[in-house]
Amino acid sequence: MSCAQPPGEDDSARPGGYKSAARARGAVEAAWRIEWPQLVAGLTRVTGDIDTAEELAQDALVAALEQWPREGIPAKPGAWLMVTAKRRGIDRIRRDATFARKLPLLGHDLLTEEQTVYETPGASAELGIPDDLLRMMFTTCHPALSQQAQVTLTLRMVGGLSVEEIGRAYVVPAASVAQRIVRAKRQIREQRIPYEVPESSELAARLTAVLEVLYLIFNEGYAATSGDDWVRVELCDDAVRLARILSGLLPAEPEAHGLTALLELQSSRVRARSDESNRLVLLPDQDRTRWDRLFVRRGYAALGLAHNAALRRGVPPGRYALQAAIAATHSMATSAADTDWRRIAGLYAILAQRFPSPIVELNRAVAVAMVHGPAAGLELVDAIVAGGQLDGYHLRYAVRGDLLVRLGRREEARTEFLRAAELTANAAERQLLSDRAADCADDVG
Repeated sequence: MSCAQPPGEDDSARPGGYKSAARARGAVEAAWRIEWPQLVAGLTRVTGDIDTAEELAQDALVAALEQWPREGIPAKPGAWLMVTAKRRGIDRIRRDATFARKLPLLGHDLLTEEQTVYETPGASAELGIPDDLLRMMFTTCHPALSQQAQVTLTLRMVGGLSVEEIGRAYVVPAASVAQRIVRAKRQIREQRIPYEVPESSELAARLTAVLEVLYLIFNEGYAATSGDDWVRVELCDDAVRLARILSGLLPAEPEAHGLTALLELQSSRVRARSDESNRLVLLPDQDRTRWDRLFVRRGYAALGLAHNAALRRGVPPGRYALQAAIAATHSMATSAADTDWRRIAGLYAILAQRFPSPIVELNRAVAVAMVHGPAAGLELVDAIVAGGQLDGYHLRYAVRGDLLVRLGRREEARTEFLRAAELTANAAERQLLSDRAADCADDVG
């Protein structure tokens, strides 16, 4: 261990000691936030049980809070926490028969790792961490869990968010989040859901669920479904971070890169989607100088990796790669008027053909309207309406209202905007839709 000061001295008795202690506590907090997912994932591999892994991780945190201010900040905080957690586990097994019985029969015995822990702590602590994170991600996104449980557990176990942070992001009480996590862990334990990466024959199907969870997390941050805030930047950032981890762990998977590209490109616009008063700013009205060009460059790079991986596989672009290509087309335009809507409409046509859904068709209608006029777009939307699809989806009414405004049919548009406002639970979005309805009423009057 590399120490910033001689061990054993009372830090507060030294000149500047309180500052050193505060710095050490800050280092513990930072290491905990950064290393927690890897730490718990690695300990879950060792013990076979998520709850036990969290207990040992907490033990390591307490030890760091006690020792780092006194002994100094280690050169490799994550390795220190892992070794300390394993040592605490070994000590507890020896003195506590009840704790030893908590380890499931399928888990690895901590005692078998004792030699490695004590002889080469740095190496053992970091060995296999990427695989552990991948195992954890496939466990938290297991199809046996509900989608709500998958999202919550992934944010907690892989994203490292606290229950309070998840609660703020989804506008639910922290106690409700904690209950979801407890139920999900119990289900994993009772159904003996394996902590493993699926076999290659199952990987594609299971990867789809993992990608979908990350996409859902991002979308909740990008366009919050409820609450007062229209955009929740922290949730978007967490989804992007998790997507980057996944694509790094699965570099040969085209859609892992495709999702990363999509989230990077969409993230470039996050801070331009609302103004200082928290009012929603639509894409045509956004200040494009506020678009983050670093995210754009990262998105382009990830899209290139998705393309290359697809070529190596001999497969066409996937759902996320196609959406990323659409987002990239928007990012290339220096103004709304410069947008290549013909290319976007073509990409949506491919997306609708290969991955048909009414929401894709609704987005295609918007693009078609920009190329061929609002009447052409309205025809596509009315086909969705005639099919009885998206009746409870507020954006169906919002898109139809916008097309009706462009056709001069403002009274009809007002009805659509009012219905859209009724259906959304987000305050900022409801205000925008209500304002648009009021504008239509003023124009008619």
